[in-house]
Amino acid sequence: MANHKSAKKRIRQNTKRRAINRSSRSSLRTQIKKLREAIETGDKQASSQELQPTISIIDKMVNKHILHKNTAARYKSRLTRHVNEIA
Repeated sequence: MANHKSAKKRIRQNTKRRAINRSSRSSLRTQIKKLREAIETGDKQASSQELQPTISIIDKMVNKHILHKNTAARYKSRLTRHVNEIA
């Protein structure tokens, strides 16, 4: 257990940050699932509409250091490729 005031503050900050990161990561995963469901149904229009918000959220997660930039690039590339294959 932390004894110093600064260590106790750091624990509080880490707890808050962890909750924010978990929430952000959860919303990212939910958006990716929505897009993947649209892709699996083969609905070109729905998947095209879901692609742009998904890419936007992925980029935001990179800026917040929740996702690594290479991981984000891989997600975007694969999802875009799957959407383009529907056509």
